[in-house]
Amino acid sequence: MPLKALTYGTVTPAAGSTVHQEISLQQGIPIEKAREIVKLVKDSKKKVQASIQANFVRVSGRDRDALQEVIQLLRAKDFGIDTQFTNYRTF
Repeated sequence: MPLKALTYGTVTPAAGSTVHQEISLQQGIPIEKAREIVKLVKDSKKKVQASIQANFVRVSGRDRDALQEVIQLLRAKDFGIDTQFTNYRTF
């Protein structure tokens, strides 16, 4: 489990000398991070289209090399979230 997939809550005092903290698991991409990703892809001037679909960002393009370049671009930038890449079309 990558640590970037966890969202930490506030630390609250508990009984004795202990504390409690809620930690939630990230599911999907938050909308503000998705907008950052789409903006980065569009600013890269690659011949691909990026769209936000519910909890994920879909990048489609005609050329496989352009899609691989976008993946490398997104891996190079740290968005503060765990990112995964899936290829639905194989040649």
